[in-house]
Amino acid sequence: MATLYLMEQQTWLHKENQRFVVQINKKEKREILIREINQILLFGNIQITTPAINTCLQEQIIVLFLSQSGQYNGHLWSLEANHLNLEITQIQKHRELAFQLPVCRGIVLGKILNCRQLLLRLNRKRKLKEIEEAIIGIDADLKKAEIVEDIDQLRGYEGVSASRYFPALGKLIVNPDFQFSQRHRQPPTDPVNSLLSFGYTLLFNNVLSLIIAEGLSPYFGNFHYGERKKPYLAFDLMEEFRSPIVDSLVLRLVNTPLVSSEDFEQADNDGVYLSNSARKTFLTNFENRLNQTISHPDQRSPVTYRQVIHLQVRRYKQYLLSGTPYQPFVRST
Repeated sequence: MATLYLMEQQTWLHKENQRFVVQINKKEKREILIREINQILLFGNIQITTPAINTCLQEQIIVLFLSQSGQYNGHLWSLEANHLNLEITQIQKHRELAFQLPVCRGIVLGKILNCRQLLLRLNRKRKLKEIEEAIIGIDADLKKAEIVEDIDQLRGYEGVSASRYFPALGKLIVNPDFQFSQRHRQPPTDPVNSLLSFGYTLLFNNVLSLIIAEGLSPYFGNFHYGERKKPYLAFDLMEEFRSPIVDSLVLRLVNTPLVSSEDFEQADNDGVYLSNSARKTFLTNFENRLNQTISHPDQRSPVTYRQVIHLQVRRYKQYLLSGTPYQPFVRST
C-alpha cells in the first residue's frame, strides 16, 4: 500500500472504474489503482471529486487536507461506531497524571535516546569533541528524565536535550553549502531548517493517519497540549521517530548531496522553503526511508519504519485499554 502525495496546484483527482486519475493539466494525467492506495495527502489547492471522496470513505482511505507548505488543516475519514468507546476511554484518561506521566516519560526517553544514538553512530569515525561533549550532556538529561515525577519537568529536560542535540547535529554536515546551528521552526530560516520542517510535517501526517486508522482520537495528547484544538497525540507519538527517520535523512540529503542550495526559495514571511522540484526529490527519499526495514521487539521478522510507527500506535492503544506500560521505539546503533 502506498501514499499518494498531490502537490502541484490546480491538480484534479477523480475516479474512473477501479482507478484514481490525477489530472495535472489538460494534457498530463496519471492513473493509479485504488487498491494500491491507503492514504492521500492534498497540499494546497487540489480538487477532489465527490465520487473520489465516496470511494475513499468506502475503502477506508484517509485523506489529509494540508496547506501548500504542509500544515495540517483537517482530514476525511469514515468513523466506525466502535471507535466511540475508544474516544470515551481517552476522555476519561485525559489529564489523569497516573496515566499521562508514564507515557510522557516513555516518549521523552525514546526521543532523547534516539537523538543520542544518531550522534553516537555518525561520530564514530569523525570523533568530534563537540559531539562527544553533547552526548555526555544528553546522558545527564536522560538520567534526570528517568526519575522526575512531573510532566513539566520532563518537558524541560526534553528542551535542554534538544538544545544540546541540534548544534551537535549541525557539526555532522560536511557540505560547505549548508550551515546549521539551531532549530528555527516558524518560519524555517535556512535550508537545513527547511528540510527538517518539511520532513517533520510529513512524519506528523503519517503518524496522524495511523492514529486515526486505529480508531483513536488524535486530539487527546499527553505530552503536548494547548488552548487550540490540535492533533496533540500525533505530536506525542512522532517524537521518537524524528531522529531516526527525518534527521538522518536530512543529513544524507545535504551531505550526498541530493539537494543543493539552489533548491530553496525565500518567501514573503522571510521563511526558506523547498522548491516544487526539490520537494519531489525529498518525497521520494522520505518514502524510501519509511519503507526501509528494521527490527522491532513486537515482530520476529524485520518490518518497515511505517510498520514500526503503526506498532507504536498499537502499543499506545494497548496502554490506554489494558494499562500495559508503553515502551518507546529505540533504534539500535
